[in-house]
Amino acid sequence: MKKRLGPMARSPAAQSRPATPLGLEFRRVRAATEALAEPLSAEDCAIQSMPDASPVKWHLAHTSWFFETFVLGARGIAPFDPAFRMLFNSYYEAVGERHPRPRRGLLSRPGLDDVLAYRRHVDGAMGELLASDRLGPSERRVVELGIQHEQQHQELILTDVKHLLSCNPLRPAYRKPWPLTPIHGTRRHWIAIAGGVHEIGHRGSGFAFDNEGPRHRVALEDFEIASHPVTHGDFLAFIEDGGYRRPELWLATGWDTLRERGWEAPAYWERGDDGWHTFTLHGMAPIEANTPVCHVSFYEAEAFARWAGARLPTEAEWEVAVAATPIAGNFAESGALHPLACREAPAPGALAQAFGDVWEWTRSDYAPYPGYRADEGALGEYNGKFMANQYVLRGGSCATPASHIRPTYRNFFPTAARWQFSGLRLARP
Repeated sequence: MKKRLGPMARSPAAQSRPATPLGLEFRRVRAATEALAEPLSAEDCAIQSMPDASPVKWHLAHTSWFFETFVLGARGIAPFDPAFRMLFNSYYEAVGERHPRPRRGLLSRPGLDDVLAYRRHVDGAMGELLASDRLGPSERRVVELGIQHEQQHQELILTDVKHLLSCNPLRPAYRKPWPLTPIHGTRRHWIAIAGGVHEIGHRGSGFAFDNEGPRHRVALEDFEIASHPVTHGDFLAFIEDGGYRRPELWLATGWDTLRERGWEAPAYWERGDDGWHTFTLHGMAPIEANTPVCHVSFYEAEAFARWAGARLPTEAEWEVAVAATPIAGNFAESGALHPLACREAPAPGALAQAFGDVWEWTRSDYAPYPGYRADEGALGEYNGKFMANQYVLRGGSCATPASHIRPTYRNFFPTAARWQFSGLRLARP
């Protein structure tokens, strides 16, 4: 039997005061996380399918742990359960001990009921605090960070559940299948971008993670960038041309990884008598040639680009290229939870599907911008300490909340990661 998540608990004091804008956003995001768990059973929420993924129950608890540790705890409010401080700490060494990430699926206790009670406790205490409207600027920044942090975990819930369900031989659907209709392809063309000195990085008063700044100048050569992401059809042509059997297309470590892991196609692809199918959050579905390809590693993206006679853009090129592109697209709110084909032509000079659908690998390693300084204290561990052996992805995906993405947003993953909705867009001189 599926366990329905109860409404967020709020104290009478909090209910009697009008909610602040920050309080409304807090409630909206917290409710959205719980809505993602609605289709799942308690058993679904407890399983960890691989070390890189986490059980949904852990995500529900950890996002509450963040607010309890960095907001409520800083005000001296007693924790719901002192043991949770260690169990649901992700990677904050300055906070204390952590339960090992690969063993999160062994936490049969606390149970889902206890975790939901934990969420209600944190929501009630946070509701009172936010209704008081007595937060200082630094506290507001931490709450904003916690909201954005929870949106990251909303995407992780979807990607982790997809991997979990794919391990079940029944290939169960997270949500009901959607009707697939014929799609007419949109021809890719190249958009010329003038080189010179450009500025990239966050500026302005809106929220940004510390790794998105400081804003700084970069020197670029003239380049061209593809109007559309690489599609499933494009990648199928790469496979049929022996792309996974040609070592000359691959970086050395990529070829070693391919042979070690037996890659023959992107993650979730399965070849049947009637062609290729892929596992989606709606169950198995035929490959749709005109939709952006996803679940490819950096190594696969790099190999495809070489095969296509092109390359991956740098993150600076990508950010400059999207400067005139509105933030709109297929995000988590659409309910598709899978890349969709482009149905409308973008404005002249604008990139199609730059935001949403698939995260786009770039050729830039995840490194600090000139003048970068991590946040002080334990929160400085949020981004800065991962600036090694990772590559940057841009643009968001079909599992990203729409309000979470910005042109300056820097996602990052190791070169072999494939369980995220990661795709690519080509560039060339």
